[in-house]
Amino acid sequence: MTKQECQSGLGSNGQFFIKSRLAVCTGQLFHQTWKLNKKPIGESSFITLAVGTIAKGSRQMHVQYYFTDFQAMGGTGTARFVIAPDATVPQKWPATAQTSQGGSIPGARSFDTLAATGTSTFEHTVTVASGQGDKPDDTVFAVYQPTLKLTYPPGWYSKGTDSVNLFLLAPRCDKAAYVSRGDGAAVLSDTVDLPYSSKTGTSEKAVAEHIRDAFTKPGATFPKNAHKNEPGADVKHPLNRLYHDAKRRAANRSEAIKVCKKQWGPGYPQGGKNECDEYLFAVTYQGSAQALYDSTAPKDNFSARPLPKADNGAAGTILAGFLTKNRIIDGKNDGFTVSIN
Repeated sequence: MTKQECQSGLGSNGQFFIKSRLAVCTGQLFHQTWKLNKKPIGESSFITLAVGTIAKGSRQMHVQYYFTDFQAMGGTGTARFVIAPDATVPQKWPATAQTSQGGSIPGARSFDTLAATGTSTFEHTVTVASGQGDKPDDTVFAVYQPTLKLTYPPGWYSKGTDSVNLFLLAPRCDKAAYVSRGDGAAVLSDTVDLPYSSKTGTSEKAVAEHIRDAFTKPGATFPKNAHKNEPGADVKHPLNRLYHDAKRRAANRSEAIKVCKKQWGPGYPQGGKNECDEYLFAVTYQGSAQALYDSTAPKDNFSARPLPKADNGAAGTILAGFLTKNRIIDGKNDGFTVSIN
């Protein structure tokens, strides 16, 4: 991710931008109003960006920092206004996992010194070796916290923050064999979106329309449930991948097929032309059999209907590729959403 992509993604007031699970950024505009004798006489501002990227197949996160867009007008104390960057890994799960850090975080420098360089940059890296994580996928989750400490010169008063945390980054390493072979890899474990298209001519059109109905017209879907509210449409209600429990995945499919047979009859496949499509996906913990495994889950909170085999197969291929590409792993600590266009 380039500096320009980060700034464009953040927009005028955003603090976090996700390009992919291998590229995210955080940033902030810092504004100072300078006062002497309690009267404002000048202003200054600058932008700090932290771009986190992970090379495909790597267990190392690179964070590229940018100090840019320096501006000052009127009377200011910027010559002795000191900016000190820092970055820490305040939490890890499991806590015993060790990280190795590289690159360089520069020492404190004045606003004017940084401004004279145009755009000042530096890189910091965090690496987690395999074999330290939680079973079954050797997972290590971490919090990476970029921080700035701002020190104002004596005699000046500025309406500004002395110390600030940028939006945290969340690297995760794993060695899940069902997403890649070898020593595993890392991603930035933010919730990502699976896009399906309902546009004419798209291979997954029928499935996309089914999911859209599940989101927008749940009362018109089967099984009937007046309180049906299926997750997956937003980051507050993500879907979680189900991989290790093959019996539960089979149960999800079985519960969906029961609905297709009940509503459309045992001949719904029409000689192999149709398949029973289910949303929520059978490969998620929220699938059709959720209530059989979780006593707190609502019953009949899913949708099933016969759809053309070709559409169902195409949508399944897209889903499988998405899960692998984004390194979505089994469990409630990883999630994704679905959108329809």
